[in-house]
Amino acid sequence: MSMIDEPLYPIAVLIDELKNDDIQLRLNSIRRLSTIARALGEERTRKELIPFLSENNDDDDEVLLAMAEELGVFIPYVGGVEHAHFLLPPLETLSSVEETCVREKAVESLCRVGSQMKESDLVDHFIPLVKRLAAGEWFTARVSACGVFHIAYPSAPDMLKTELRSLYSQLCQDDMPMVRRAAATNLGKFAATIESAHLKTDIMSMFDDLTQDDQDSVRLLAVEGCAALGKLLEPQDCVAHILPVIVNFSQDKSWRVRYMVANQLYELCEAVGPEPTRADLVPAYVRLLRDNEAEVRIAAAGKVTKFCRILNPELAIQHILPCVKELSSDSSQHVRSALASVIMGMAPVLGKDATIEHLLPIFLSLLKDEFPDVRLNIISKLDQVNQVIGIDLLSQSLLPAIVELAEDRHWRVRLAIIEYIPLLASQLGVGFFDDKLGALCMQWLQDKVHSIRDAAANNLKRLAEEFGPEWAMQHIVPQVLEMVNNPHYLYRMTILRAVSLLAPVMGSEITCSKLLPVVMTASKDRVPNIKFNVAKVLQSLIPIVDQSVVEKTIRPGLVELSEDPDVDVRFFANQALQSIDNVMMSS
Repeated sequence: MSMIDEPLYPIAVLIDELKNDDIQLRLNSIRRLSTIARALGEERTRKELIPFLSENNDDDDEVLLAMAEELGVFIPYVGGVEHAHFLLPPLETLSSVEETCVREKAVESLCRVGSQMKESDLVDHFIPLVKRLAAGEWFTARVSACGVFHIAYPSAPDMLKTELRSLYSQLCQDDMPMVRRAAATNLGKFAATIESAHLKTDIMSMFDDLTQDDQDSVRLLAVEGCAALGKLLEPQDCVAHILPVIVNFSQDKSWRVRYMVANQLYELCEAVGPEPTRADLVPAYVRLLRDNEAEVRIAAAGKVTKFCRILNPELAIQHILPCVKELSSDSSQHVRSALASVIMGMAPVLGKDATIEHLLPIFLSLLKDEFPDVRLNIISKLDQVNQVIGIDLLSQSLLPAIVELAEDRHWRVRLAIIEYIPLLASQLGVGFFDDKLGALCMQWLQDKVHSIRDAAANNLKRLAEEFGPEWAMQHIVPQVLEMVNNPHYLYRMTILRAVSLLAPVMGSEITCSKLLPVVMTASKDRVPNIKFNVAKVLQSLIPIVDQSVVEKTIRPGLVELSEDPDVDVRFFANQALQSIDNVMMSS
């Protein structure tokens, strides 16, 4: 008897757990569907499990979402592709529920299952499902229907294809804005499966309906479809059908629609070709750059470099540059910030002369902007301009502004300048660097903000690597060591950090003669934080200096620290001593 009852057990457990009051148990049960299906076998899964799931659709949204996800990968458990249509009924039910995320997941799973089904099964089972959803009484079913047309259409016979196109057209004119929104969102996917003869007639008439919709939420989704449709049509059809729509949209009464146009415009330029871009899209883009809504100007400003790449330099200078000049003094800081993040990329597009004449003054005004993000965005892209105009001009025109920013009141701006210094140093060369920037690098070691002091110590290490130990010995080490007697312990700690970073670059000889004595003196400091940092630095010096120096100088210093009254000092000193013993044992 138990032998016969055995296979019934998993389904009984599942049914019990699915009816349990505890949502977590129901969720766990759904997530184990594949295990249960394997235990039941393919036939019983088709005959018992799937019908049970179809009926059990009034559960919590979280459980339904998990079910919709599981069913998308369920084909192997129902007996492979020839039985895939058994999964459609539960997914159809889930496609009509009220919760949006459940419907979206069900549509995703329907697409996944449908794309693997045989053509005959698609005609017999999938297309009737699409028709039922599209004619659904409740708007949720019609919304879901829009997302599965592109799976059903390619395998449909001609008669059915005509019917599917007409159904989609009805959805584009549905009474409910949510359905029209879904139709607009999925139009590009559906259009990609349609024969070119019907593309110009049926699809374009649907597109026209959507672009003239009275709801801006539908129109802005139609804008997204413009780029997708533009790539499917021949350039001349694109100019005839898509271009006028975009030009109208760029003057739409809703700023959200204009915002979408600003985001999509450069993709459309590629679809329509260079001539219509010059004639129609450049004026539309200029309008967007001068829009009265800041959000639209932000979107348009962020695309200015990409747009200029499509045009030739003359057109860019004639039409786009005057707008860029206006945007650089825009009343919204976010517009200026968006412009600053991309404007450096215009330099390679416009070439050296135009950059010097037109862009440099804009860079300078943005470098002096009162909003820190604007200044930051310019600093971080300086190398793009350097490649175009050369370091001499860059240093003459922009360096005074950079030096000013090195003392900026916002620490993040100072930090960005510090991180840029090694790159600037390698481009300017050693002579110029000593002259203009050397003093700044030392000044940062005594900044009020810890992140700046830390970055300044790292900066010295990178400069020593760039210009070599001899230069560092002359220009960095003496100034750093002078600061070790600073009355404030936090600055003394920064110097210890700089010493530990410089030692590997400077090599054993300079470390022993110049750096180590300073560290040993600091071990007598009255502040425990300094002393335990001394222990850490000494530990980092062990691999750099000779074994004799370790035994003669470092070990006695650490032994003394290991008897310190402060518990942290003792801990780090003992850790360093342990490290010496490990090195000894391994050698």
